[in-house]
Amino acid sequence: MRQPVKMLAIASGCITGVIYLYLLSTHLWADEGMGLYEMIRPEGRPIVPVTWVSVAFTLIMTSLYFSDTKGAIEPVPDGFFDKLTLVTSRLTMIAIAVIVMVMFYEVVARYVFSAPTLWANEMSLWIAAFVFLFAGQYAMQQRSHIRIYVIYDMMPRWAQKTADVISVVLIVFFAFALVWGGYNDAAARWARMEVFGTFWDPPIPGTLKASLLAIISLVAVQAVSNLFSDWNKAPEHLAHDDIDETEIENIRKTLEQ
Repeated sequence: MRQPVKMLAIASGCITGVIYLYLLSTHLWADEGMGLYEMIRPEGRPIVPVTWVSVAFTLIMTSLYFSDTKGAIEPVPDGFFDKLTLVTSRLTMIAIAVIVMVMFYEVVARYVFSAPTLWANEMSLWIAAFVFLFAGQYAMQQRSHIRIYVIYDMMPRWAQKTADVISVVLIVFFAFALVWGGYNDAAARWARMEVFGTFWDPPIPGTLKASLLAIISLVAVQAVSNLFSDWNKAPEHLAHDDIDETEIENIRKTLEQ
């Protein structure tokens, strides 16, 4: 499906570009033009949901296409949830590029044309929040979260598995407690689409609280998936390329004593 997904990504990107040019032309030369203030207030403006659907479909197809390319340091994906995390990781990479473009536009508008925007800061915060959340999911899938390897590598395999089970149980419990305690508040914020309180007034609180609960649940599911995937694998030891081996050996001797 790689080639069809690529074609869908290109086609949806072209459609999104045409819609953007239409919105830009109406904004510059027509009285009913829409700016970013109107783009988060779609009432009576059918072009707005069409635009957002087109943008979302383009991002999803592009993320799907790039998720099929494995990075040099990435493990081979194992199962549905690994592949889902790779898709969201590619979406996060695109989001970082969008933040850079937004801030570049703001700098040029402010210092070259003396026309600063009222939305660039909030948009950057909004996107960066999702980048932060999805980065946690990706870190879990990559096994790049914090682990004290000095102690972990000294354990026999059965003790390592026990430590892994305890870690996953704690992660799942944390996710469950967070969802249990925050669901009502998140649902209320989502229902009224709580806004940020600035001139542009984006619904950052209304969208982020619900997204936090959803993505932390994905992190917990990814942790469980990792546990099953790694259960019968041989133990991997951290490559201490930039670590003082003498200091490591002294720590191990102290722990053994």
